[in-house]
Amino acid sequence: MKQTLIAILLGLNCFSLTAQKKNAGFQLHIKKTTSPIKIDGLANDPAWQVAQIASDFYMVLPMDTSKARVRTDVRMTYDDKNIYLLAECYTAVSGPNFVESLRRDFAFGKNDNFLLFMDPFNDQTNGFSFGANAEGAQWDGIMSNGAAVDLNWDNKWTSAVSNNPEKWVFEMALPFKTIRYKKSITEWGINFSRLDLKTTEKSSWTPVPRQFPTASLAYTGSLVWDNPPPDPGANVSVIPYVLGGVFKTYNKNLKTSTDQKTGADVKIGLTTSLNLDLTINPDFSQVEVDRQVTNLDRFELFFPERRQFFLENGDLFANFGYNTIRPFFSRRIGLGVPIRAGARLSGKLNKDWRIGLMDMQTSKVEETALPDQNFAILSLQRKVFTRSNIGIIFVNKQSVQYQLPKDSSKPVYTDYNRNIGLEYNLASPNNIWTGKAFFLKSFSPGKKGDDFVQAANLLYNSRYWNILMQQEWVGKNYTAEVGYVPRTGFVRLSPGIARLFFSKSKKILSHGPRFISSYFFNTRMKETDHANTLAYVLNFRKTSVFSLSVIDEYVKLLLPFDPTNSGKDTLPRGSQHTWQAVGVDFISKPQSVFTYSFSTRFGSYYQHGTRNSIAAELGYRFQPHVSLSANASYNDINLPSPYGKTKFWLIGSKSDITFTNKLFFSTFIQYNQQAKNINVNSRLQWRYKPASDLFLVYTDNYYPAPFSVRNRAFVLKLNYWWNK
Repeated sequence: MKQTLIAILLGLNCFSLTAQKKNAGFQLHIKKTTSPIKIDGLANDPAWQVAQIASDFYMVLPMDTSKARVRTDVRMTYDDKNIYLLAECYTAVSGPNFVESLRRDFAFGKNDNFLLFMDPFNDQTNGFSFGANAEGAQWDGIMSNGAAVDLNWDNKWTSAVSNNPEKWVFEMALPFKTIRYKKSITEWGINFSRLDLKTTEKSSWTPVPRQFPTASLAYTGSLVWDNPPPDPGANVSVIPYVLGGVFKTYNKNLKTSTDQKTGADVKIGLTTSLNLDLTINPDFSQVEVDRQVTNLDRFELFFPERRQFFLENGDLFANFGYNTIRPFFSRRIGLGVPIRAGARLSGKLNKDWRIGLMDMQTSKVEETALPDQNFAILSLQRKVFTRSNIGIIFVNKQSVQYQLPKDSSKPVYTDYNRNIGLEYNLASPNNIWTGKAFFLKSFSPGKKGDDFVQAANLLYNSRYWNILMQQEWVGKNYTAEVGYVPRTGFVRLSPGIARLFFSKSKKILSHGPRFISSYFFNTRMKETDHANTLAYVLNFRKTSVFSLSVIDEYVKLLLPFDPTNSGKDTLPRGSQHTWQAVGVDFISKPQSVFTYSFSTRFGSYYQHGTRNSIAAELGYRFQPHVSLSANASYNDINLPSPYGKTKFWLIGSKSDITFTNKLFFSTFIQYNQQAKNINVNSRLQWRYKPASDLFLVYTDNYYPAPFSVRNRAFVLKLNYWWNK
């Protein structure tokens, strides 16, 4: 199976050797302006009267077979410092715009918005995205894998939005220093996307098949420069911060402590396409807390990286492997452990080569006997054919001057852990065929043999069909201490297929079945567990979604396991369990100020028991300044003696107040009955200058019963983005 998948991946590239860019004929010519532009959301600057217009957008959703109903006109120009864009978003239906809030990096599907997708290297793989919703909330992200947009990336640019009954207008100035590009390239990939919720229409400047996001760089047109883009000159940014905090741990009866910290990030543009990031004594206390979940899984849960330092060109490091087989996961560095300093070199060496090189140094922790540790990562990627690439990665975690603790109660750490890997990523010119094949090997003291990973997958994604085949082999001694590999010692086969039918109904847009299967075997090819899910999905014209699913699962426990994850008795190793369940899911239309969704599961569970669960989320917004949401999940688990009944509530609420698109206040409250914790996190953010912020962060953790404080913290942090 694995040899067949790899052969297909390589063979498909024969179709891409001479393939041309799909929408190469769509060209927008950009010329240098000779007059100043004021960013005020008005189309009255003389430069806009002579700029070429990109118009006649194509509908992507609900159907991709016609021109867009709503009109959008886009103009672009530039000077020595900035790229300028003006988008006039006309209305086809009267009434107010749909805007969730003024929060930066808004939810795409809940806001009328305009987005720019930019591919400066024209490699149809990596780029940048900028835009705004109809009330001026900004959106910016870094792009990878041909369509993925990481909105945790944040940088320096300015914009403004104005509204009138006929249209809303978005105007932006994007400094050349903010993005990475090659000076000599005079054709960039580019596309523009518009979402209009009043007509439930998503459109783009170039035609994009409806099964793909408008962010798909395979379907960009061309931005044609009258002259090569200018050299931005010295490109050095220094981002210092100062922080003061007060902390109190009540459950350890410790005195209130204070903390004062200073540190800085430095960004140096070595070339227009290669960047050096440095950090000294970084702090990430302003990062929003992770959303808690009820954990009934046998393996570790995954939470995404949100820290700015790790994000630019982060795909070079983080995208190697699969979601559950990652040789590098940046959250292994510096969470609960002080980072002394770090350096990261990333970007394009030329049109074919990308490099990522990172080195981080963390401090020792006396309480746990954790030594000083160094993390070094090298990633190198070579473009092949039209949109595919080959990459290598090397990850090294090294304990510095480590000696085994004399106190036997202290944890023991390894001297080193290393990983080396080779990966091939397939992306056909039209994006219908995508896939991946990779090999990893680890090196750890005392572990030899069966310490490698091999995996491959192939996906076919057309308007009507979505067909996937994936295969994985993970050795029992494979170890990635700086990665995310929750399970080892298995072989997995995972096919999936979905079919879409389009309806002539006035209410239902499309519908169809979907089947996903996952079979696990040990390395002797004896089955250990499987999960099969058959679902039928209805997509409504107002963009709400309903699905009904049936699930069949089998598990042979490889280790003792408590199926409630609450400290009760464990089921024995080697015991076998089979169960079935039915699920119903629904997501309401985003156009309403009141939105809701729910997900249910009813059926059997381990040890011939039952598990019934329901999760729901409600949202209400007072446009555009206040967005309120509440979510809850309830699990009712009933197992035979001695396990008995177990009930879990997980309740959360979030209030998001956006006074302006530069001043935000949010409060997040979570009650997790399984973890026996109540968490409160409040954060005030004032963006007093582009990419420069003042944060006030308050955090509380409580015991639910008897109700008492675990710990409490208050942090004030100020950073400033200085450019040369």
